[in-house]
Amino acid sequence: MAGTSRHDREMALQAKRQLASCSDPVERLRLRCLARGSAGIKGLGRVFRVMDDDANRSLDLKEFLKGVHDFGLPMDKEEAAAIFRRFDRDADGTIDFDEFLLSLRPAMSQARRDVVTQAFRKLDKSKDGVITVDDLRGVYNPKYHPKYQNGEWSEEQVFRTFLDNFDSPYDKDGKVTQEEFINYYSGVSASIDNDAFFILMMRNAWKL
Repeated sequence: MAGTSRHDREMALQAKRQLASCSDPVERLRLRCLARGSAGIKGLGRVFRVMDDDANRSLDLKEFLKGVHDFGLPMDKEEAAAIFRRFDRDADGTIDFDEFLLSLRPAMSQARRDVVTQAFRKLDKSKDGVITVDDLRGVYNPKYHPKYQNGEWSEEQVFRTFLDNFDSPYDKDGKVTQEEFINYYSGVSASIDNDAFFILMMRNAWKL
């Protein structure tokens, strides 16, 4: 996973550089999320889901502004409202946040999506659509982790830290859905230009 972490850092730095010259409000929001790392878009989605009290998977402008603010994104009200209007296609005063988050996710080629999906399915041993600590047992070996070897961490701590790679730093629940896994790797993918290199990295990382 060291290579993935390195690409994650590169992607965050690249996003910060691009922000300086970007004027499109939606692209600026995408870059702000990516500047927080590969879990940035997922983290924004978590904030929106917590706010979705009636579970209708939509947000009005007030909820959208609060979500952006709670996530700590530096954006004035006018810019946030411009983004909201862009996604409120039928002008009914609400946006579908699943569609919104999907639009924020950097595009991946089908070949990249296929190998990411393959990796998720290998990790999801229970086939319930969520990767947990129990799924990782026998798939990911914690005994090579330096903090396990020096007695600082238990196996459980190594597993949880591993899952945190894919989680938002603001809401770690120890569970990773396929959507969250793809969101994470779409961020990593944004820093890798070559399809073949990305696919090789995934195959090596997950022994596919």
